Amino acid sequence: MRWKGRRRSANIEDRRRSGKGKGKGVQLGGVGLLAMLAIGYFLGVNVTPLLEGRAVQTGTQTTELTKADKRAGDFVSVTLADTEEVWAAIFRDEFGRAYNAPKLVLFKDVTQSPCGEASGATGPFYCPGDQKAYLDTSFFATLSQNLGARGDFAAAYVVAHEIAHHVQNELGILGKVNNIRAQSSEAESNALSVRIELQADCLSGVWARHADVRFDSLERGDLGEALNAARQIGDDTLQRNAGQVPQPHTFSHGTSDQRKRWFRIGWNSGKAGARDTFGTQNL
Repeated sequence: MRWKGRRRSANIEDRRRSGKGKGKGVQLGGVGLLAMLAIGYFLGVNVTPLLEGRAVQTGTQTTELTKADKRAGDFVSVTLADTEEVWAAIFRDEFGRAYNAPKLVLFKDVTQSPCGEASGATGPFYCPGDQKAYLDTSFFATLSQNLGARGDFAAAYVVAHEIAHHVQNELGILGKVNNIRAQSSEAESNALSVRIELQADCLSGVWARHADVRFDSLERGDLGEALNAARQIGDDTLQRNAGQVPQPHTFSHGTSDQRKRWFRIGWNSGKAGARDTFGTQNL
């Protein structure tokens, strides 16, 4: 992915150096633990209560940023800027309205949000309460080293997916679905969550198509990196890698095949209108 030397977003809220919100952290070790953490990352579940008995560290401290941290921050800032330009154009051309870009919070270890504590165990997420995306930049190492989703464009896909939730919020979709989920059974809520997440994957594909046309940012193999990331973080794959038999009624993001399929639908169409995961029985 060609990203260096391009515009960075002004909508980055960097909490990594200040130690803001730092508190209890989990010291990880072991393949099984990494698999458990992976499930937390992509199912939106805080797995900290499942890590009892592991060593923890407490207290607050000032964090020094490594070269990898700084590179990750620069990369996220450029990717976020790309989403701002792409979605501003799509909102204007397809919806006839302005796009209100979100803030993206960079943090290390732990920080606070209106949606609860953000930590390494919760992974990247979007909070409708303050309309901000949250990302621990050390996540990219987990994505590459532990989940087998390598490459800059795999990381860009993750950022684009969280920003796609903001797009859903801007369009009024996220609020309506979350209201229905709050009154539904657990299985029904999970099924609606899958449709929300697959829609975000589709919107990520739309963004990728427009970003490539607008910035000539994709290199050979980049599309494959995004599709591989979608495969590696499917609910069924994550559960298998955690040593479990996949249980479809617990899925909240969709299978590997579904995630890849909806990213491709967005990529192939380039239209936000192709996002209708709620009007089909063929996910």
